[in-house]
Amino acid sequence: MKYDVEAMRKQFPAMERKINGYPAAYLDGPGGTQVPQRVIDKVVDYLTWHNCNIHGAFATSIETDDMLMETRKAFADFFGCSWEEVSFGANSTTINFNLSSAIARDLKPGDEVIITDIDHECNRGPWEMLEERGIIIHNVKVDLEKCIIDMEDFKSKLNDKTKVAAFNYASNGVGTVSDVKAMVAMAHKAGVLTIVDAVHYALHGPIDVKDLDTDFLFCSAYKFFGPHIGVLYSKKEKLEGLRTIKVKEQDDFAPYKFETGTLNHEGIAGAAEAIEFIASIGETYGSEFEKELKGFSGRRRNVVAGMLALEAYEQPITAHFIDELERIPGVRVYGPPKGYPRTSTVSFTMKNKSPREVAEYLADRGIFVWDGDFYASKLVRVLGLRESGGLVRVGLAPYNTMEEIDRTLKAIRELAEK
Repeated sequence: MKYDVEAMRKQFPAMERKINGYPAAYLDGPGGTQVPQRVIDKVVDYLTWHNCNIHGAFATSIETDDMLMETRKAFADFFGCSWEEVSFGANSTTINFNLSSAIARDLKPGDEVIITDIDHECNRGPWEMLEERGIIIHNVKVDLEKCIIDMEDFKSKLNDKTKVAAFNYASNGVGTVSDVKAMVAMAHKAGVLTIVDAVHYALHGPIDVKDLDTDFLFCSAYKFFGPHIGVLYSKKEKLEGLRTIKVKEQDDFAPYKFETGTLNHEGIAGAAEAIEFIASIGETYGSEFEKELKGFSGRRRNVVAGMLALEAYEQPITAHFIDELERIPGVRVYGPPKGYPRTSTVSFTMKNKSPREVAEYLADRGIFVWDGDFYASKLVRVLGLRESGGLVRVGLAPYNTMEEIDRTLKAIRELAEK
């Protein structure tokens, strides 16, 4: 596939920024991508011309109602579901706290919940909180050499007391993509409710909730070109059966029963435009994926094509970065082995240099990377890296270039020699 990265970059105003005379290289994508101009324009347009609360008889209120419905339909095409299965929230952490609180109303002391050592705290804290109610929390181990979930350990922890299994689609810490379809199937065979954290994965490949068959899945639009809002997919019958946390007058049916208070309308408008942006990528490159797109139509087809195009661009540049990084003396890369599914997130340590030292050295040269544990706190602890400052995390996005990658590698080599 001949991917035009320069055409992509022209859509992002942030690409024009310079730091200390260097062009800014945004390799911080796992913490949130940059935003295309069209998404910025959509947020401004909503606030300028349509800003209002819902269910009124006048123009701006009607327009807001329409916008919310159109955004539900856009995310239905993103997830592969019905609009009635799409709910909005402040962010994914808040969504999961509300979800765990609702589910907990039907749990009793001695019931069990499964989480994993590779999860972000967003998908751990809301469940660990239930221990004070007598709920037993089990942690699934991670293969520390491969940074992948121990599937046998996951299977062994499923029993007749297990009520919920919550796990991520991909690790924001090291980029591992887990076999969530198999995990959902194992959990459902044991009669267990499944919740998938797709926050990190959502930029890196198509999501098909019907194929996964998960009961719930959530993500955040700011990870894929949108504003800071969270989005929840729920099987309609599962959400209908929950006693959600809400005010009395809130609608008591899906998808609205999960939404408390006034939503972030301008953020939701921008999130819809982020989906349209991905669909526009699919319109450009869809002919490259005719086999994979068989059976898809309309915007759903374009969204899937767009995600396939982004994945096809990211994978080879990620492989190049890892290959070259592993050749640098004193550098150790953490993540799944070659051939195992992964995102374009690459984490490493450097001998005799703390992750913060590495990040600061790169930052002085206009290269933005993360250091620390990125709220993948348990993973960093079990890897034995917490006391030394965690990891350096490089996250490649569809607007990053090979020149930026080679510039980053050059700077890391220079630092390794100091």
